Amino acid sequence: MHELVAMIVKALVDDPEQVSVNAVEGERSIIFEVRVAPDDLGKVIGKGGRIANALRTLVRAAGTKNHKSIWVDLNKTAEAAAESEDHDEQYNR
Repeated sequence: MHELVAMIVKALVDDPEQVSVNAVEGERSIIFEVRVAPDDLGKVIGKGGRIANALRTLVRAAGTKNHKSIWVDLNKTAEAAAESEDHDEQYNR
């Protein structure tokens, strides 16, 4: 399922090298943490969140055989998030 999420997200973005998918598995759930470049975040979320919701629906459907709750968390890459925080701090002073 990890490969499914990565394949779909990489097909949506302009910079597929910046895509990282991390699966965090618990007793009754699996959370896929998807990180993309800041410029690509809107492409993965889509207008009104339609693409993100479709991705979540596909992953949940694919995960029903595991009898676990499946979640997909979308974020910017860690490096981009740090740069964004630095930028925000600079203007909030």
